[in-house]
Amino acid sequence: MIQSTATDAPTRPSSILDWQPLADRILKGHALTESEGLAILRSPDEQLLEVLAAAYRVRRQYFGNTVQLYFLMNAKSGLCPEDCGYCSQSKVASSEIPRYNLLNRDQILEGARVAHERKSKTYCIVISARGPNEREMSAITSIVPEIKQRYDLKICACLGLLTPEQANRLKACGVDRVNHNVNTSPEYYAQICSTHTYEDRIATLQAVRTAGMELCSGGIIGMGEQDEDVVRMALELRDLAVHSIPVNFFHPVDGTPVSTQPIVRPLTPRYCLKVLAMFRMANPTCELRIAGGRELHLGSMQCLGFYPANSVFVGDYLTTKGQLPEADYRMIQDLGLTITRNEPEVVA
Repeated sequence: MIQSTATDAPTRPSSILDWQPLADRILKGHALTESEGLAILRSPDEQLLEVLAAAYRVRRQYFGNTVQLYFLMNAKSGLCPEDCGYCSQSKVASSEIPRYNLLNRDQILEGARVAHERKSKTYCIVISARGPNEREMSAITSIVPEIKQRYDLKICACLGLLTPEQANRLKACGVDRVNHNVNTSPEYYAQICSTHTYEDRIATLQAVRTAGMELCSGGIIGMGEQDEDVVRMALELRDLAVHSIPVNFFHPVDGTPVSTQPIVRPLTPRYCLKVLAMFRMANPTCELRIAGGRELHLGSMQCLGFYPANSVFVGDYLTTKGQLPEADYRMIQDLGLTITRNEPEVVA
């Protein structure tokens, strides 16, 4: 595996020099093509603001100037038997991270309190595992109704691979949404994991949909994939009709296989913003979330990510730190955006 993205490759001439006509077509129902997605990723940096302006028009049509916040609880850390090369919690990682079994009821409830206090719309309960065992399923399904009774929160569960029966149990207890990221394109998936397949992940998403819950699925940018993989992932997520897409930018953690590979073409803030714009154009009606790695890779340009994206995690991630919530609130306020817990605001 080579940690790279086509950010330092020679700029190829873009077939789209005026991005507003593309936004016009998308707003009229046009489905972004692979060649158009590649043109966005490979557009000259001089056109970045034009690309973002076009993506913002699409974002504004479906979400107005609102932002939805998510709070993530790492309810079980490390101890995972999978070999995902990017993950500090996998069996092949030697990363120095906290390792613990499922948190108790009071700890998970406390996370819900913090999520509500931080103005989050959704509380994400995540465990590190191939899939939940019976004890973990019982604990999650018993605590979710209590959380929803106490707080005005939607619940997103990220528990690994799920069977149809497990998905039905999550739906029955009140889970609104399940997160299960595809992480990269179907063609590249075998380069980052061998203990399960891309198709295994799709089967979980199908079980979630059949059970009647919303789908949350996204990926990680910067694990050695090419531009084509990034675009194909965005189009796959469109074909899956997911409700919410978290876009993570790979944050190297010592001890993970991907992190030990030479950084051939590191991510840049400009490329990351083009990725977000491309995901917005490919998935115009989806909630698009700036997820892990934003502080590291977007840096001082973080605020520009909200022109295509309408959602963000507030607080820490699984094993890496986020910036202080107050900094996020200030950034959102400075942009003239409004934090909301409501459904999308469609602008005519």
